[in-house]
Amino acid sequence: MNQIDLNGQVAVITGGASGFGLACAKRFIASGAKVSLWDRDAEALKVAVGLLGDAAASQTVDITDCDGLAAAHAAVEKEVGPVSILLNSAGIAGKNAPLDEYGLDEWRRVIEINLNGTFYVNRVVIPSMKARNYGRIVNISSVAGKEGNPNAAAYAASKSGVLGLVKALGKEVAKYDIAVNAITPAVANTAILKEVTKEFIEYMLSRIPRGRFLEVDELANMVAWLVSKENSFTTASVFDLSGGRTTY
Repeated sequence: MNQIDLNGQVAVITGGASGFGLACAKRFIASGAKVSLWDRDAEALKVAVGLLGDAAASQTVDITDCDGLAAAHAAVEKEVGPVSILLNSAGIAGKNAPLDEYGLDEWRRVIEINLNGTFYVNRVVIPSMKARNYGRIVNISSVAGKEGNPNAAAYAASKSGVLGLVKALGKEVAKYDIAVNAITPAVANTAILKEVTKEFIEYMLSRIPRGRFLEVDELANMVAWLVSKENSFTTASVFDLSGGRTTY
């Protein structure tokens, strides 16, 4: 494993109780950071913090709860230290259905969590990063945000929106030495697959030239560099983790 220096850094990781978020938490801690896992699943958070040890803390919070996010951020800054890293990993797949059959409430739920939630989380951490003239932010999008997937229009639209947000925000805060980037992973064997059909999983897997799922540790390896001080120039950009599906 390449050594990434995150000594002295404090990272907030949304969706941190499992999947991508938990894998990144392990890598950040191995690199010297302290982490605060944010998730709405209190029981899963307890298990995750138990696995990670003393370098991990947690906040039970829903990323669509703006007041809750502000309180969680204030608590981390007081109890753990100044937040210098944000990884926004929380998200849902939503249901699979043709657009003309897609429920309005389900559409709104996916957009509220995946896109609006990303906006809310970034909005709450940006002021303190600007005040300190430093920060590293990675927002997890998806290969679907580049290419779209049939029968998953809400998910694709929400993840495409994340890319637009990253490109705008990265330009806004570049002068503060805050890097804001996105990653676009292909399908990985995480809990989010429980939300979609077997046929949809097979479709997504068939589109990956590597011929396999993304491993969560592979994602963590890329993110660890993106949130380090070594990433001192690149911002407002999108990093591919699609196994060759998208080459742009």
